[in-house]
Amino acid sequence: MDRKTPGRRFRTIGDGSGFGRDDTLYPEELQLALRNRGMPLEGLRYRITPSGIHYLLVHYDIPEVDANAWRLAVGGLVATPLHLTLDDIRQRPGRTLAVTMECAGNGRALSSPRRISQPWLVEAIGTAEWTGTPLRGVLEEAGLARQAVEVVFTGLDEGVEGNVVQRYQRSLAVGEALRDEVLLAYEMNGLPLEPQHGYPLRLLVPGWYGMASVKWLDRIEVTAEPFHGFQMMRVYRYAQSADELGEPVTLIRVRALMIPPGIPDFMTRTRLLRAGRVMLAGRAWAGRLAVARVEVSADGGATWSDARLGDPVSPHAWREWTFEWDAQPGSCTLCVRATDSAGNVQPAEQEWNSGGYGNNSVQRVDVIVE
Repeated sequence: MDRKTPGRRFRTIGDGSGFGRDDTLYPEELQLALRNRGMPLEGLRYRITPSGIHYLLVHYDIPEVDANAWRLAVGGLVATPLHLTLDDIRQRPGRTLAVTMECAGNGRALSSPRRISQPWLVEAIGTAEWTGTPLRGVLEEAGLARQAVEVVFTGLDEGVEGNVVQRYQRSLAVGEALRDEVLLAYEMNGLPLEPQHGYPLRLLVPGWYGMASVKWLDRIEVTAEPFHGFQMMRVYRYAQSADELGEPVTLIRVRALMIPPGIPDFMTRTRLLRAGRVMLAGRAWAGRLAVARVEVSADGGATWSDARLGDPVSPHAWREWTFEWDAQPGSCTLCVRATDSAGNVQPAEQEWNSGGYGNNSVQRVDVIVE
């Protein structure tokens, strides 16, 4: 599936270690940041994120797809291989789910040292209503062989990583692929998928970080062995060095974010607001777990008070929180943290890993109160 690029050499970025100095933004990182986008944090006010501000990450290029000629191939260890048109898929039983999706690298730019890659701060997040057909029905129609272990998903996007020319590919264990909420999605917020979001069809895996939801689906293959492709074994691992395999990145960790109050300083984004009662608000989520608690601090994390929780948007999506704050004149740092139903609490400082994955450390918002 992958092929090496013998004789081809790509220039070294930085010192060649793969890590950047804290005070240096490399042109390659800027290029990635301009191709991709995070959700402006004021977008947290929306229960469902408008498609135009939902976070976006495109690994390689957005492929050109003719939906009339496109077919989804389903093969490997199945009794009946399938070749499905988009109409075939749309005619199947449909389901619409509100799902919070977060990039696994969200917060990477806050690590020290940081991996030279997409320099996310905290905005790689969004909640959309996705419409599609359950993957389970397609796999059951194809007929999984008894020895089936994993399901491999291949996108149409192609590029070079690790000096290998490859398609973007990820796999799920059969049990994960058969979960009722895993969809073959063809609509986002009631409209056909936009090109950058995976048109005409993408995988949607609620609860997992975004790397699992393969876009521009081309084929699905059922295998008898775990898939060892680049996007499974070389990246998206909680590793301490390039030589360590580490544990795979899977489910989203608990997190809360705040809508920055007041108005921003243009360059620093420090917030300016008037003294008095201020209603702070935001959203919290925890992958497949529930959000059990959200706390707010107005003194940089020295003391914490409970926020009020609203209802979840769906079992797979974030929930609103609010907190009434008596803002006194001066400078301060607002913080927010969440706790999930298993007792996991956002850390004050993130545990470091070489890829900058799974960063769910406490958000800090600098404020000047007049």
